[in-house]
Amino acid sequence: HPCQILADLMTIREYKGKLAGQKMAFIGDGNNMMNSLIVGALKMEMSISVACPEGYEPDPLVLEFAKGFGDKFEMVREPKKAVVGADVVITDVWASMGEEDKAAERIALLRPYQVNKEMLEMTGKDSTIVMHCLPAVKGHEITEDVFEHFADVIFDEAENRMHTIKAVMVATLGEY
Repeated sequence: HPCQILADLMTIREYKGKLAGQKMAFIGDGNNMMNSLIVGALKMEMSISVACPEGYEPDPLVLEFAKGFGDKFEMVREPKKAVVGADVVITDVWASMGEEDKAAERIALLRPYQVNKEMLEMTGKDSTIVMHCLPAVKGHEITEDVFEHFADVIFDEAENRMHTIKAVMVATLGEY
């Protein structure tokens, strides 16, 4: 998901004015999004806290990479701990394409990781934004009210993916 992460970072910069010094929290399982966001956030001098259930941790290579950033990275089990002080809260769908047969199991396991109003209150900030790479299953990983409140941010994030893909294409095409 490198283009998605570039779009996410672009969106954060648009809404927060900078990347360095911001705190990102990713809530969910240690999927490709979590892995890429850990690397992207740390490379951009952000701190990142991730919350995931046991057995759903990020890739061991990503965790090894994150060790080199000291206290800029934190992995916890309790989502409400991960979001404390967060400038940005990000989540992703609980059952990706090709995992539909695991949906019921994942919903039961990840229910405590739902991004909702109560969780956002734990950030301690009124300026926190919420992002989601889409498609979203409202009522599962994010409540409908939180999604709708941050729909402008989420749809700007989706639009920015198009722009980052175009930039990567231009950068890699070379002389044409």
